[in-house]
This record gives sequence, C-alpha cells and structure tokens, in this order.
Amino acid sequence: MKNIFKNMAPYWKLIILLIVLLLVQAFCDLSLPNYTSAIIDTGIQNSGVEHIVSEKYTAEDYAKTQMFMTKQEKKDFTAVYRADGEYYVLDTDDAETLEALDEELLVPIILIYQVGQMEEDELQAYEGQTLDEATLEKIRSSAQQTVDAMGSQTAMSTGVAYAVACDKAAGVDVDAIQKAYLWHTGFKMIIMALIMGAATICVVYVASRIGAGVGRDLRGKVFRNVVKFSNKEIDRFSTASLITRSTNDVQQIQLVSTMMLRMVAYAPILGIGGIIMVIGTGAHMGWVIVLAIVVIMGFVFSLMSIAMPKFKIMQKLVDRVNLVAREILTGLPVIRAFKREDREEERFDEANLDLKRVTLFTNRVMTFMMPVMMVIMYGLSVLIVWVAAHRIDEGIMQVGSMTAFITYSMMIVMSFMMLTMLSIMLPRAGVAADRIAEVIEVKPTIDSPEQITQRTEKKGVLSFQDVAFRYPDAPDNVVEHISFTAKPGTTTAIVGSTGAGKSALVSLIPRLYDVTEGAITLDGVDIRDMDIKELRGAIGYVPQKGVLFSGTIASNIKFGNQGASDDEMHKAARIAQAEEFIEEKEERYDSPIAQGGSNVSGGQKQRLSIARAIAKNPEVYVFDDSFSALDLKTDAALRKALHENVSDKTVVIVAQRLSTILHAEQIIVLNEGKIVGQGTHEELLKTCETYLEIAKSQLSEKELGLDTGREEN
Repeated sequence: MKNIFKNMAPYWKLIILLIVLLLVQAFCDLSLPNYTSAIIDTGIQNSGVEHIVSEKYTAEDYAKTQMFMTKQEKKDFTAVYRADGEYYVLDTDDAETLEALDEELLVPIILIYQVGQMEEDELQAYEGQTLDEATLEKIRSSAQQTVDAMGSQTAMSTGVAYAVACDKAAGVDVDAIQKAYLWHTGFKMIIMALIMGAATICVVYVASRIGAGVGRDLRGKVFRNVVKFSNKEIDRFSTASLITRSTNDVQQIQLVSTMMLRMVAYAPILGIGGIIMVIGTGAHMGWVIVLAIVVIMGFVFSLMSIAMPKFKIMQKLVDRVNLVAREILTGLPVIRAFKREDREEERFDEANLDLKRVTLFTNRVMTFMMPVMMVIMYGLSVLIVWVAAHRIDEGIMQVGSMTAFITYSMMIVMSFMMLTMLSIMLPRAGVAADRIAEVIEVKPTIDSPEQITQRTEKKGVLSFQDVAFRYPDAPDNVVEHISFTAKPGTTTAIVGSTGAGKSALVSLIPRLYDVTEGAITLDGVDIRDMDIKELRGAIGYVPQKGVLFSGTIASNIKFGNQGASDDEMHKAARIAQAEEFIEEKEERYDSPIAQGGSNVSGGQKQRLSIARAIAKNPEVYVFDDSFSALDLKTDAALRKALHENVSDKTVVIVAQRLSTILHAEQIIVLNEGKIVGQGTHEELLKTCETYLEIAKSQLSEKELGLDTGREEN
C-alpha cells in the first residue's frame, strides 16, 4: 500500500481536483433521494403544499385555526395574514418565517385538525367554548405527546393536510400548486443529475489520467534503472521476471490506482454522507444498516483470508509462464532440430496449468462475492420495507421517507462494497508494487563513481594488473593473476580452451562486470574511477553473440554513433565485409532488420555487429569471438581491412580459430583461468605446450612450420 500511494504522490494537484469533483458528485448523488422523497411526500401526498399555514383562509377557518393557540402564537399567526374581503390571504413568502411558523404552530394546528375529524356530538363540546389556560395547557400537552410519537415528518404531513383542506375551502387551485411543485422539484432533479453526470465524467477522466501517468512513470523508472543494471543485477532478477514486472505488474498498479481514486476516495464520502442523510430522515432504523455492514464485513474478511495467499503465488507463476515462453521462442531452432516440440509443449502446459489452477481458485472464491452482496442488498431492502411498513401503518413514518431511507441504505452498503471489492484487488497490486519497488530501489553495482578521474591523454592503452574475477555468489575465481598491456597499433589476442575464461575476461573491459581483485586501467586511469559513459564511449565492443535491433541496416550500423555520416557508414560496412550482401538487397542500407536480426544469417549478423563497432570509431576494439561465423576467405579479408584502417587503435580479439590471430603482436593463452603463455605465435609454439596443442588441433605441422626440422634431420 505504501508503495502504491508513493507512486501517486507526484499527482497531488490532480488528486485534490479529483476530491473536489468527488464531493460535487457525492452532494448531487445524496441530494437526489431527498428530491424523490419530496416528490412522494410533498408533491403527491401533500398536493405540493409545503407548509402547515394555508395560502388562503375563509373567515370561519381563520378563526377556527386559532382555537388552540396561545396569545403569542395568535399574534405571530395573524401577523402574516391580511384581510381580503371575506378571506384572509398569506402576506409573506419568506421561507425562514414560514418554517418558523411550521415549528411554532404545529401542535395547535394538529389539534384543530383532529377536532375536525371528530364526530358531530364530540365536536359540539368544543364549539363556542373559550378555553382557560389550564385546560388549553392540558390539551396541548396531550397533543405534544402525540406529535412526539408520530414523528415530526408525519406530524407535518397532518398539518399540511389541514392547510390543503383550508385552501380548497377558500377556492385555491390546489392542483395548480401541486403541478408547479412537481415541475419545480423535477427540474431540480434534472439539474442535479446533469451536474453529477458531468462530475462523474471528469472524475473518470482525472482518475484515468493519474493512473496512466503512474503506469508511465513506473515503466520509465524500471526501464531507466534496468538499462543501468550490470549482468549481476540481470542475473538476480532474470530477464523474464523483469519483463513481467515492467508490464503485468505495472498494469496491476495502474488499474488499482485508477479504481482507488474513483472508489476508495468516493466510498467514505458517500458512506458518511449517507449516514448523515439517514439520520436526517428520522426513521430510527440505523440498526438495519449496522446489521448489513457487519454481515458484509464478516463475509469479505472470510473471502480475503482464503484468497490473499494465492495472489502472491499468482505473480510468481506469471513470471514462470513468461520465462518458459521466452525460452521456447528463443530456442525454436534447437527445439525443432532435436524434435523436442512435444516435451516443450508439456513444459509450457505445466507452467500454464499451474497458473490456471491458482487463477481459477481465486476467481471461484471471488465469484461468491457479487451474488452474496446482491442477496445482502436485496435482503436489506426487504427488511427495511417490512420494518417501515409497520411504522407507516402506525402513522410514524411516511412513504417518501422509507424510499429515501432505502436509497441511502443502498448507498452506504455500496460504499462498503466498493472498499471491500477493492480490498480484494489491493493484495495483488501490493505484491506488484513491492516487486517494482524492488527493481527501482536496486542501485546498480556498476556505475560512475562520485569522484570521476579524467584521463590526461586519450591514446587507448589498456592494462590488466593482476586481475582476478569471480561471478556473483560463485565460490571460485573464473580468472586470476591476469596481467598484460594492450597498446594502440597492436592486436592482442586471447585464446584458450572452452571454459578457460576468455569471454569473462573481455567482459571486464567495458565493465559488464567489475574485477574482484586487481585493476584494469585505460591510459593509466582505473576504469572504475572513470565516468562509465566515457569508458564505454571509448570502447567498440562486439559480443560473442551478435545482437541486432529492429529497424534498418543503416540504423543498426549507426547505433553507436548517431552522428556518423553516410560515407562513414559505408566505410564501416566495407571494412566489415558487409557491403557486398547489403548492395545485393533492393533497399540496400534501408533494408529492414527484424527483431534480433532474425531475417539475416549468422555471418551477416556478425559482420553488421562488427560494422557497428567500427562506425563508432572508438579507441579500443574488443572482439569477443566475433569472427566464428565467417568463412576463411571473409575472415582473412576482414582482418586485412581492419589492419589497414584501424592501425592506430588498440585491438583485443578473443578467438577460437588461430588463423584469425596468427599475426597478432601479442597472444595471451588461458588455461583454467590463468595465463599459461604470452607472446607471438612463433614464440608460443616453442614455449607454451597448451598453445601448441591448440595449434596442432587446427593446423597441420607443415602449416605450423614444425616439419622443417624433422626433414632436415
């Protein structure tokens, strides 16, 4: 949760705007049930009359209405009426004054209404009487108890019924009042609905914008940090897991962030507002809502306790499926060559079925949520109607109040449902956020130092000084006690049997890994003290496995030097012996290259990789067995072109084929991670048994010049 909120922090201004919009939406949402209640209670049942004082009285009703009023009440009552012939007309439309009269005159008007409902013989007992204060107080006290038992709304309805009767007796068009009220209230409802609709659209837009922004930022942070990762960090997370984290995990957080802003922020506002409105209805049925919430929370917590552990497992299984799929797609040629399609399908099915089982389990658990929630909601509605029906029958509640209470109850329950439904999604998003934070917070072990050392001169002198290296978490060194110097204008070759540590050694030069012991210097400066961009800018590295990017031939050659001219690009292709096959293509340098260079051969891929390094024009060239896919003729032509065109550069070559490095000024022979020979080809034939064995395995004794002495003897 902490990581999810941290990701949204940069969007605090939009979040404030969102909260304002949610308040507007909630206000409109909470107002609509009141209007519905008003239409039912006032517009329909009370004929559109809102106050207990009539618009117009006959002289008889005017006098009768004052029968049970105190002196002060009579004074306040008569103050708002003026005589108009034989009628008394209401002389004010001030809402506050009328509401004050509603509260002040409720008891005496209900009393006179009750008197009007009496039988004729009972009514005669009151007619013509002047009530003394004691009798009046006794009658009013009894009436006040009745009002308290009825509830203010029902009592008001009774008073309004008397006002309607008086209006009709005075010739007031009550139907016109009712229609006007219904139209007026309905228009307000339409306005509120339109405002709520506009607010809802804006809320969705702002929430989606924040969610999309969070997703964009996370993907950017993950990518920018992963690009800086050394092989150590890549090995720690695995490529498949990094892909899942930057896609599926980010998508989970983006979705939950959007829903959280729309639901989690809205649910408390709606729930609290609903509770306030429920209290305002005076229905006294809060226990019904409390019961529903307790049932919902108990049910949801039960589901969460079952489903939550599975969410953590699910993300790891997504990693697993991604890993297997990636391995299969990458190794399709090998799989086909060894007829392993069936076994690989089984392997993928195993990973896929594991994910399917966990996903189905969680989905099946979650399928219980909506049906049970619906049962609870409809059960709540039935319970409210059942309880309210008794209250309406007893005259202490109105139909409109019941309708409003049901609506507000549904809002409160829905707000809890929003929170609980999101709480089911949060665990998975929380796991995703932690996984992403784990990647973002990892500091690459290989980066520029705080104090950068600048080179005084840039010649390209590369020196290994008693270097040792072991892979992370490995018990033993891969190479150790490596010391040699590669100078500009010379070629340094590294040879050895498979697993001798050749590729590991050259991977230390561009700091794909850092040395464990010793130091590597470039022009006298430890490469760990250099700015890593400057270091890698000074090196043209061609890896053992040629890697091309989707685009064109031109974009791949210029990959390391975007500012290279077309002439420089053509020269690099010509040196790398790639010009011939490029010219044969219809679009030449604009010919498309598929992802990974899958639409070119291995030899062509190597030549384009070499051309890319040459176009960069670095100080040091590092070729990690980059000529293995070339035929002998192309290999010889490429070496000759390199010698002619990069004679002032430092060249380091890892080679399996001795014909590639016969004329190297310096050959380093590795065996089990240690230097066992160092010198020229001729010197090593005489002094290094390991080199001699390698040479004999590839070249004849005649080619090596070893049979001359035998013939002489």
